[in-house]
Amino acid sequence: MLEQLLIFTRGGLILWKEISNALKGSPIETLIKSCLLEERSAEASFNYDAGGGGGAYTLKWTFSNDLGLVFVAVYQRILNLLYVEDLLMAVRREFEQIYDPKRVKYDDFDEIFRQLREEAEARAEEIKKLKQSGKNQNVLLGKKGGVGSQMNKKKNGKIGHGDGNSKNKDDGDGDENKENNGAKESRSITNVVVKDKENGKPEAGAFDVNKLQKLRAKGGKKTDTNTNTGVFGGNNKGMKGEVKKIVKKNRVWDDSKKENVKLDFTDPVGEGGDEVREVVAVDEGESMMDKEEIVSSEGEDDDDEEMESAKPSARKKGWFSSMFQSISGNTVLEKSDLKPALKALKDRLMTKNVAEEIAEKLCESVAASLEGKKLGSFTRVSSTVQTAMEEALLRILTPRRSIDILRDVHAAKEQGKPYVVVFVGVNGVGKSTNLAKVAYWLLQHNVSVMMAACDTFRSGAVEQLRTHARRLQIPIFEKGYEKDPAIVAKEAIQEATRNNSDVVLVDTAGRMQDNEPLMRALSKLINLNNPDLVLFVGEALVGNDAVDQLSKFNQKLADLSAVPNARLIDGILLTKFDTIDDKVGAALSMVYVSGSPVMFVGCGQSYTDLKKLNVKSIVKTLLK
Repeated sequence: MLEQLLIFTRGGLILWKEISNALKGSPIETLIKSCLLEERSAEASFNYDAGGGGGAYTLKWTFSNDLGLVFVAVYQRILNLLYVEDLLMAVRREFEQIYDPKRVKYDDFDEIFRQLREEAEARAEEIKKLKQSGKNQNVLLGKKGGVGSQMNKKKNGKIGHGDGNSKNKDDGDGDENKENNGAKESRSITNVVVKDKENGKPEAGAFDVNKLQKLRAKGGKKTDTNTNTGVFGGNNKGMKGEVKKIVKKNRVWDDSKKENVKLDFTDPVGEGGDEVREVVAVDEGESMMDKEEIVSSEGEDDDDEEMESAKPSARKKGWFSSMFQSISGNTVLEKSDLKPALKALKDRLMTKNVAEEIAEKLCESVAASLEGKKLGSFTRVSSTVQTAMEEALLRILTPRRSIDILRDVHAAKEQGKPYVVVFVGVNGVGKSTNLAKVAYWLLQHNVSVMMAACDTFRSGAVEQLRTHARRLQIPIFEKGYEKDPAIVAKEAIQEATRNNSDVVLVDTAGRMQDNEPLMRALSKLINLNNPDLVLFVGEALVGNDAVDQLSKFNQKLADLSAVPNARLIDGILLTKFDTIDDKVGAALSMVYVSGSPVMFVGCGQSYTDLKKLNVKSIVKTLLK
């Protein structure tokens, strides 16, 4: 039995609804937040579990993109109703005929819906009976139909009845199939879609890849006002010049020439603490998190014009083809029209390091949002698809909720407790280094910070964090190795409470997503201490593996949690972003899989090299 069917606008105004039973939980709201707003609208269905003994529902939907309407049907998952999709299509077809943007109530649609539901249920019963009887009929046909019946199948493109009396009927159907096939072929030939490469200056942002590539081609220039070196370090002389090689000076081990030589270069502590002051002075400066960086894009239009002029024939062909397709205005877009442009977009996203699965789902979602819309006069399909994809990417990468760490730190301070951040991730992604960058940024905002060395598994992890703490002159809580990290984190939070520290940054051991013992220890640490923020530290270098890492981290944290409402990943810290050129797709893959925003981006080796994610710049780079 159908529980509910709703018709509402994309703005959220409910125009009509049919309610058979009250729903447990909020499946409609969850569908909108978790599926429709996250560009997963092309999926066939959505399963919702109310939890706590509540109901389990399946939701199916369809759109009227031209009118901006959404049709959603809800039924109990155990029933597995077969007529829901057919009913949704019929409801959409009938409601489109009576829809008026000025109306807000459609009480007269009740009787129409009742008839449509009865017809859909009757058709479902007939199909079910035909399927049951069709099995026996197919068995008989297989025994009686000889070579002649097989030839009819090949000739007519359909299953023949093996009966001479059905000849005329088969011939008629065959002609009809030929006409339909011919219409499809002509439509596919007419609808020629050419990729639309839009020229123009990209917006200034934190990661303008065109500027980096131009510098690489023409020679290094200074873009960072904080340093005296070029983009690639050292004295850049371009591709033609030779960069002076820095040779490491050999270490002298003869104690007779130099006495009291200090060999522990990882320990910055010297006599009287002079070396500590020198190290801090070197790294002092404003963190990139607080800078509004403006990257010049001068000359990029000239480069684009040169690339276009280098291919005159291709440019002329693209212009003619696009004009040929855009002449017919008010054309209703179909999947066949969108397929070539979406295929080109999918390939482009994959070359930018977006996971194939994510690129495929995005293209399907864009197709679902455009199917049925009318194409305006002199409007190309490729540009329409490009605009829709750009809007979808902006919605995905823009955080759904605001996470202001500085605001939350002050709120926790007023409550008399420290703000706790836990850094998690796989091995070797740079958790400890970027934890120190976050600590440096917090120190610049007059926030007292304490580090907690909870990586009791990897050799040298405590010493590494201790070095960062000495360089930044902040306290560190440590208990050595082979200790329970959950207990160490708990004691660190208690120590921070006694010392009135504002923030506790918890460093954890790197672990692969399939390592269940370490994942169980991480789940225990999070559930026992209930941190304010769980940051997943991931590399910008990964592609498809980003999907596997994040999805399994969240899945393990949910499965191994001892509490009903498990804590999952709240945000992402993306490292090594300065090493990937325009392959920025990992950010999109991670956000799409987890639904969590990218809060920090690591882009260098010094403490100041921490930035915010420039969403507009990332979208421009992905679609370029």
